[in-house]
Amino acid sequence: MELPINQIMNGDALQHLKELPNECVNMVMTSPPYWALRDYKIKEQLGAEETYNQYINKLCNIFDEVKRVLRKDGTVWINIGDTYGGTGDRGDLKDPKNKEGRNGQSKALNKSATAKSLCNIPARFSIEMQNRGWILRNVIIWHKPNQMPCPVKDRFTVDFEYVFLFSRSKKYFFETQYEPHKFDSIKRACRGRTSAKLDDGQYATSYKQEYQGYDNMMERLKNGDIRGVGANGRNKRTVWTISTKPFKGSHFAVYPEELCETPIKAGCPENGVVLDMFFGAGTTGLVALKQGKKFIGIELNPEYIKIAEERLKPYLTQTKLQVEEKIE
Repeated sequence: MELPINQIMNGDALQHLKELPNECVNMVMTSPPYWALRDYKIKEQLGAEETYNQYINKLCNIFDEVKRVLRKDGTVWINIGDTYGGTGDRGDLKDPKNKEGRNGQSKALNKSATAKSLCNIPARFSIEMQNRGWILRNVIIWHKPNQMPCPVKDRFTVDFEYVFLFSRSKKYFFETQYEPHKFDSIKRACRGRTSAKLDDGQYATSYKQEYQGYDNMMERLKNGDIRGVGANGRNKRTVWTISTKPFKGSHFAVYPEELCETPIKAGCPENGVVLDMFFGAGTTGLVALKQGKKFIGIELNPEYIKIAEERLKPYLTQTKLQVEEKIE
């Protein structure tokens, strides 16, 4: 079949994945519906299973099919959150966008979960993925500095979610991503590894003011004057502080573009294809297009597809114009 490049397929994720050819996508960036937290009012929706074991099994069956359509050098990035048992219609699980005042979790859906207990869904999911042959390369913590206050009084407010990085093979495409060096790291490098070594007195004078010293050191770093410290920065760490962003559409759970940016930069080569089989409002596709890459989307809810198409339209038009200009 012809690949549905830059298109959104409406329907069940597993069924549409079976229609795709082997090894046709470079990477996956997705966030599946969390278990027993929201009711999207769609028949056969993922996340409405009676037990979390059923949910994890169904989700991993989908990723079994993902393994077939993913290139051998491909990676999978999955944002997934946890669920507390037994109290979905009140407390910190309320969703202000839901007119019914609750997220869709019910006691009927939580027969397998101890009331008030964290279900440990991400850990159970990652272990089952490993049982099915996936290689777990990183557990990334998405720290949310603007997390909404939590009204509960007998535990702490949860202000993070997980992003798992899986690969099919031991060797895979990965473009190293960097972050700025810490001031103290560069300072230590300047003390012991400069091409023009400074004695203690010169060092104290040169870097007496921290911010002025930082600028000075960064300039020397760019010029290659500090040996042993990479000019691009340090290898990116696994705690990412990214604020949630408001979304005007009717979708309840839209992750921020910034959460997709690093995975797609790291995991998808130029002109590569990013798959998101829980496409939602289209953030994965949007970031892929902004980086000059392609996407394939699968989404069960037709209302969300309308939202996604509106968001993507300007970038799809721009891509089409660029292609036509190259042909001319």
